[in-house]
Amino acid sequence: MKKKTEPTRAERAARLLLDAHRRKAPFAALPPELTPHSADAAYDIQDALVALKSDDCGPVAGWKIALTTPQMRAMLGVGDSIGGTLHRGQIQKSPGRVRAADYVHLIVEFEVGVQLIEDLPAADAPYSRERVAQAVGAVMPALEIADDWNADYKTISQHALQLAADNAWNEGAVLGEPVTPWQGIDLAALRGVAKINGKVVGEGYGRDAMGHPLESVVWVANHLARRGRGLWRGAVVITGSLVTSKFPVAGDAIRFELDSLGAVELKVE
Repeated sequence: MKKKTEPTRAERAARLLLDAHRRKAPFAALPPELTPHSADAAYDIQDALVALKSDDCGPVAGWKIALTTPQMRAMLGVGDSIGGTLHRGQIQKSPGRVRAADYVHLIVEFEVGVQLIEDLPAADAPYSRERVAQAVGAVMPALEIADDWNADYKTISQHALQLAADNAWNEGAVLGEPVTPWQGIDLAALRGVAKINGKVVGEGYGRDAMGHPLESVVWVANHLARRGRGLWRGAVVITGSLVTSKFPVAGDAIRFELDSLGAVELKVE
């Protein structure tokens, strides 16, 4: 009889996080014995959490990068960007809909999305912007859906590694219409305007995400490669918010206009 394998430290932490999310519990630090103390340990927990969430949310369909702008890093008091995973079952086409009651504290962010038409395998890393550009087949406006679990932003910098472990708080995305060919568009110069109920709540430019949206894709590709993984054809990458996070409530209508890429919309019920 095969001996039952005990869960790893990362798996135990992931189960605690998933249980807290299912109970809609507010943010709380992991117990000391499960707290990650390195980026590798944090991403090990994220991997375990993503595996558990896949039962409910579907397989991995893409990636996100958080905290790509100085404004977003300052907002959370964190010094580096953070990667996370998108599940297929949590990706919607515009116009999207969510229920505020399904979240502890709903967040929406305003981003440039890309979809790949080529694989970017780990073996070919490190990647450059020029190589990544060859693999991008379409670009689009995107909204990220997230949940901060009522975290205290004054102290979240003390738990930056837990933010990485918790899949960077991602709970999905809404994608606008893919634009192709896109090579004639200056992605860095794109002006994004975020609106809630028709009122402008923020503006930003493509260059606000690491200097160029494709630099975010480079970051994701190289981040995955360091963990022995690649990006694959068909994957979506949302490249970081051009506007600081907004916290919509039931009844709000969100719209993100991104110059020649068009707009993406979300209704909160």
